[in-house]
Amino acid sequence: MSLRMQRANFLVADMDRALAFYRDVLGFEVAFVKEPRAKSYSHDVFDIDRATRVGFAALSTPGQPRVMALTEVAGLKQQPSPRRSAIVVECSDIDGVLERTQAHGFQAFPEEKLVTHDGRTGREVGVLDADGNLTVLYCILTVPEAPA
Repeated sequence: MSLRMQRANFLVADMDRALAFYRDVLGFEVAFVKEPRAKSYSHDVFDIDRATRVGFAALSTPGQPRVMALTEVAGLKQQPSPRRSAIVVECSDIDGVLERTQAHGFQAFPEEKLVTHDGRTGREVGVLDADGNLTVLYCILTVPEAPA
């Protein structure tokens, strides 16, 4: 058996607002967008009312095509607490993302020091899109020396 992670997918209420976050704040590239339609596999798997049209966008990073998806569901309410999912993204420009997060009016949580299971250290910070979907950004700053 083999497994390969294709993409994560978040539900969003408004594609334009979501793209303002994922493209303009985080820096994802839009691979393609499907306009809202009446029939989609998303109705079944996300348990979306069939009377609701759904849109779709696939997002890429340089070197990771279509690694993130957004499914637009008009009228979707913000994700309740506790949050039940997140994407975790390595980011070389956390300060820039935090500046754009604030400029666009999205929420950022206080930054934490990251200490990984193998002793690497860095920074991590959570940010929310307009629908309450969580992205945790991290960067590694130090790597422990290998034993001689």
